[in-house]
Amino acid sequence: MASFKVFIMLDYISGMVAELNPAFVVVDNHGMGYMINISLTTYDTISRVGKDELVRVYVHEAIREDAHVLFGFATKRERDLFLLLIAVSGVGPGTARMILSSATAEQLESAIATGNVGVLKAVKGVGAKTAQRIIVDLKDKIKVGDAALVEEGAPAGAVFDEAQAALVMLGFTQQQSAKALKKLLQQQPALTVEQAIKQALKMM
Repeated sequence: MASFKVFIMLDYISGMVAELNPAFVVVDNHGMGYMINISLTTYDTISRVGKDELVRVYVHEAIREDAHVLFGFATKRERDLFLLLIAVSGVGPGTARMILSSATAEQLESAIATGNVGVLKAVKGVGAKTAQRIIVDLKDKIKVGDAALVEEGAPAGAVFDEAQAALVMLGFTQQQSAKALKKLLQQQPALTVEQAIKQALKMM
């Protein structure tokens, strides 16, 4: 009989914060504690959550021969950037987490899109060659408009993130999706994800 392996892909983990420090968070989900490595940016976000409030951490599971390691992010946007970074030769999960701890996702996207090597070189463990490689490999994957998706007055939260992800999967760019959703959610902040997607489709 042929043998095969089954991998369970995790998208996010929700629960109460059992432990939190700048390096990792332990999320208690129905009595099971998930230890998740995080960036300082995500740590800052989670630290603002009330004691009795649930948190949602978007995750990436790094599968190695000796361990399964979880990396967590406060937003899908930060996770997407993490995945782009670890796809660059010479950039492992630890380095990617260090890069994301040095600046927000928006600031890093802007640095990559504009070729600002200095921002990346300032990160501990990232030399000039690695910084240049990151920019060369990712510049075409990150548009200048992406850096402006979250700006003053822009809507935030799960509805915006989930609706934008769905629109991108349907073939629209992040910039197109964000522009439509920003306008919609500023006018109608109570929209559900489904309603936001349907109305955004009519605008594009």
